Amino acid sequence: MVQVVLSGIMKAAVDDQAEIEIEAKNIKQLLDALARDYPKMEPYVKKGLAVSINGVIYRDSLYQKIPEDAEIFVIPRLAGG
Repeated sequence: MVQVVLSGIMKAAVDDQAEIEIEAKNIKQLLDALARDYPKMEPYVKKGLAVSINGVIYRDSLYQKIPEDAEIFVIPRLAGG
């Protein structure tokens, strides 16, 4: 299990919890578990999320491994133009 910190807007999708525990060994498993275990998170997952692991932000690295003791933040993707 890994501890995941969610940003303000997404906390409402997980019953106003700032941190949740998820069983995941990589980013894909993390995102799949978020959508499965917290159905209100599914729109965020489909829209796209960025995952920060120990301060490094990953956007399209679905198979990036997550160390057990990692500091993980999930944030909405920022669009630019």
